[in-house]
Amino acid sequence: MSYAPNPARYDTMEYRRCGRSGLQLPAISIGLWQNFGEVDALGNCRAILRTAFDAGITHFDLANNYGPPAGAAEQTFGRLYADDFRAHRDELIISTKAGYGMWPGPYGDGGSRKYLVASLDQSLRRTGLDYVDIYYHHRPDPATPLEESMGALDALVRQGKALYVGLSSYSPAETRRACAILRDLGTPCVIHQPKYSLLVRTPEEGLLDALADEGVGCIAFSSLAQGVLTDKYLQGVPADSRAARRLGNGAIEEGQLTPENIEKARQLNELAQQRGQTLAQMALAWVLKDPRMTSVIIGASKPQQVTDAVGAATNYQFSGEELARIDTILAEG
Repeated sequence: MSYAPNPARYDTMEYRRCGRSGLQLPAISIGLWQNFGEVDALGNCRAILRTAFDAGITHFDLANNYGPPAGAAEQTFGRLYADDFRAHRDELIISTKAGYGMWPGPYGDGGSRKYLVASLDQSLRRTGLDYVDIYYHHRPDPATPLEESMGALDALVRQGKALYVGLSSYSPAETRRACAILRDLGTPCVIHQPKYSLLVRTPEEGLLDALADEGVGCIAFSSLAQGVLTDKYLQGVPADSRAARRLGNGAIEEGQLTPENIEKARQLNELAQQRGQTLAQMALAWVLKDPRMTSVIIGASKPQQVTDAVGAATNYQFSGEELARIDTILAEG
C-alpha cells in the first residue's frame, strides 16, 4: 500500500537552526544505529520511519557502520526510501558518517581522503541517494593530518555528494581546529554530534561553549542512554530489549544496567511523572533545554517510542528546584 504522509506533519514539530547556518533540524531526529539491521523486520522499520515523518521528524541519521552488520542500516533505509520517501527527498535531511572500520586493508578505516571519499561513495550506493545532506567524520583519526580529513569533506561538498559537513566525538580543542580549517576552505562545519545525556555530561566540559563560539549546531546521541533513561529496565530486562539481544557494535549490554543506574532511573522517573512526562520525555527535554542544542537523536524499536519521544519537545522548561533535584539524584550512588 502506497504511503501518504500526514498532511499536518509540520504543524507541531519545532525546528531549530544549526548554529549560524541556514539549516534547520527538527528538535527530535531519528537515528538508525540499531533496529535497522539484517535481523530486524522490514515492516517494523517502515512503521518507525513513517511514524517519524508523520510527526514532522525530517532528519534521518545514519553511518556507514550502522547495522548490524555494518552497512545494513543504509541498505534498509535505501529500500524504504525507494518505496516511501523518494517523492519527499527535498523535505528530508539525511546524514551519514565515516570513521570506523568498514573493509579490510589500510584504506577501510580512519580519516584519510581515500577512506572518506570511498566510504561516501559506498553509502550513496547502499542508500540509493545522489547526495547526503550532512556528511560527518565520525571520530578523530590521530594517524591522519586534520587538514587531510577536513580537505576530503570540503572536496565532497564541492563534488555535490554532500551539502553540509559535520563532526562527531571530537574534543573541544579538536573541534576548534577542525572548524578553523573548514572555514578557511570555504565549507564551514554546521553541526557536531556528541554523546550527551543526564548520565554523560562531557559536552558541558568545553564542547558546548566551543560550538557556540564557532557558530556550530549540536545534535546529541544516546540521550536515553540506550534505554537506561526510560521505564524499560525499571522492572528487569525485557527479552526483546537491546540489552538482552546482545547486538554488539557498541549497543548496551545487560552488565551496564547497574543497580546504581537503575536506582537513579527510578528516582528520575518519579520526578518525570510529577512533571507529567515519561522518563524518556524528561531525559530528552533536559538535553533540549539548552539553547545551544539543535536536536536530539532518538533510536526506536517500536513506532510508539517515536510518538512518546516527540512529546518531549512540548515541555523542556525546568524550574531551578527540578534541576537541583536532578543533580542530587545523579550525584548519589
